[in-house]
Amino acid sequence: MAIVSSAASGIRAASRATIVQLRAPALSTAALEHELNTLVASAPVPVLVSSRCDVALASAAAGVNLPESDISVADARMLLGGRLIGRSVHSIAGAQLAEHQGADYVIFGPVWESGSHPGTPPAGLAALAKVVGSVRIPVLAIGGVTEARAAEALASGAAGYAAIRLFE
Repeated sequence: MAIVSSAASGIRAASRATIVQLRAPALSTAALEHELNTLVASAPVPVLVSSRCDVALASAAAGVNLPESDISVADARMLLGGRLIGRSVHSIAGAQLAEHQGADYVIFGPVWESGSHPGTPPAGLAALAKVVGSVRIPVLAIGGVTEARAAEALASGAAGYAAIRLFE
């Protein structure tokens, strides 16, 4: 999963990713909807939006990815029906709750040190493997992912990985 901040970077990333997530919290709702619609129309892969069920509904987005501090997955499911819903988590308990509430996948991390979350201690591959073993839904690794580390995440049981810089 490529996490991008604009339609232009999302279109470039879509050639290498299986899903693109638009994460642009500084944009106004109207600007976010415009970027999302542009990306959805141009990307050959499903496109998600971070945190904004309303914007996902107003567009043809495939769904949303929700941080743990956002609305519950169950509430998002009531709004979005069968669209994809993911939850970013930082623990086994968070992953299990997301699964129980109906998430389609979780993103776990940071697995390694990450420039986008400085000062947050990395969880490591052992923690990733424990999260993978605690749920039946796909788990994606995030945080400091590189090409080599992506292979390590997959070897630890992750279904895939999410990244910002890897797809830039």
